[in-house]
Amino acid sequence: MVRFTAFRIKCHGVILMLCLPVLVFAQSASEKEINHQSQVWVSINNTFRINEHWGALADFHIRRNDFLADPSFYFIRGAANYWIKDNITAALGYGHMWLAPTQEDWHTFANENRIYQQFQVNSKFGRSFILQRLRNEQRWQQKIVDDQRTDDYKFTDRVRYLFSYTYTIFQNKYLPSLVVADEILIQFGKEVVYNAFEQNRIFFGVKQNIRSSLSFDFGYMNVYQQKSSGYQYDMNHTLRLFFYYNAGWRRVNKQPFIESGGE
Repeated sequence: MVRFTAFRIKCHGVILMLCLPVLVFAQSASEKEINHQSQVWVSINNTFRINEHWGALADFHIRRNDFLADPSFYFIRGAANYWIKDNITAALGYGHMWLAPTQEDWHTFANENRIYQQFQVNSKFGRSFILQRLRNEQRWQQKIVDDQRTDDYKFTDRVRYLFSYTYTIFQNKYLPSLVVADEILIQFGKEVVYNAFEQNRIFFGVKQNIRSSLSFDFGYMNVYQQKSSGYQYDMNHTLRLFFYYNAGWRRVNKQPFIESGGE
């Protein structure tokens, strides 16, 4: 009985020694990998108000990698916007993205079609301005095979929550204000296995009024994005410049328009 037990222990030890390299390899293969990138992101975001309740949103974005060297994406978006109150809005819209290839020596841009719904609330307390936005997106992302477009699309549903805080330092509205914002993005879908958490975006910068209908914010945005593998991440260090233009009905400028979430 003692010999049999010793034999079993010896066998288990051999099996463990044989399996150990495989376990180490599996662990090393799935260790977190973070790819650091530098980017520049520029956009123009427009709000047009037709009457007390109805208006439109329209914006255009360009993002480039390696500071300005390589394209990342081009994105356009438009929506019908409904003012429930001057500080509460709901929107329904469509966006289209041209996404640059990430594979070396590939040149084909992938198309992405997007339908979205959003609900936004603006609040002002003294010199503090808070924007909260909940956005839901249905995305169809084109698959590229061997640098060629296919008719196959990946569908995901993405939920985004943005919290943006602006503090007015000076009495003069044409002097800069401080802006801090964070947006978390979570996605769902049949092909989403390892990265339900899709990305987080945090922004630090200043907001500057050019005139009553035109302003911009400028600063640093950190985009931390989990890839579909689950263990690979992009850490994008982004210099961001967003312009905001408001036009239309006389009440359109009662609440400042600030969008710190991006595409």
